[in-house]
Amino acid sequence: MVVADLHVHTTNSDGTLPLAAVPGAAREAGVRVVGITDHDRLHPDLRTPVAHVGGVTLVHGIELRVESDAGAVDLLGYGARRTDALAAELERLQRDRIERARRMVERVEAETGVSLDVSFEPGVGRPHVARAVAESDAPYDVQGAFDHLIGDGGPCYVPRDVPSFERGAALLDDACGLVSLAHPLRYDDPEAALALTAGLDGVEYHYPYGRVVDLRPVERAVDEHGLVVTGGSDAHDRTLGRAGLDRDEYRLFRNRVRLGR
Repeated sequence: MVVADLHVHTTNSDGTLPLAAVPGAAREAGVRVVGITDHDRLHPDLRTPVAHVGGVTLVHGIELRVESDAGAVDLLGYGARRTDALAAELERLQRDRIERARRMVERVEAETGVSLDVSFEPGVGRPHVARAVAESDAPYDVQGAFDHLIGDGGPCYVPRDVPSFERGAALLDDACGLVSLAHPLRYDDPEAALALTAGLDGVEYHYPYGRVVDLRPVERAVDEHGLVVTGGSDAHDRTLGRAGLDRDEYRLFRNRVRLGR
């Protein structure tokens, strides 16, 4: 039974769920703990590492894209507090996100001949562009926009300027109680990505990959590096609890986050 869904996005980045609606969605799913992990942003309405709202525990977190020897990977920081260094880097990343979205929209409009309605503001990302494509006269739904236009290597794709793994991990280590590698089996080279966990606190073990996966490499990394197991649904909608921690796993996670502060 999923007690803690520790990978959830809100309208603060590219999710569709406002923070105020998270407790209700969690209760609907039978989830007691939710990790708010917006892309490259701390949530401005979460002023403490952990909050209790409407009978649900909200863990303030973040998902940060970094560049590593294994390629681009995502780090999850939990029990987040604002530090000057992290805040400065996140501000830079938001400026980069806005400029990237502008360039992608220009390319999509030139490619398809349609006009897109996208708000260029902090938190903007490819899902916003894909939704705008789906709402336009272009012959693509959201997935089609990724598959044919803005997915990695697509004709309208624009890369991001992200920090190195070492810098990103250090920033999160200073600001958070626990740093975990997100969805390790999604990367082109999972073994290389898992090798990065030697310098982290945890790894996302539970994740809805949408296919059968061999979790033994993740289990070996957990054992080899003494990692804390994290997990979550990576929800960008209001359906929580598709993956996450059971009661015992959450107890270990909670105790480790507390020890980290």
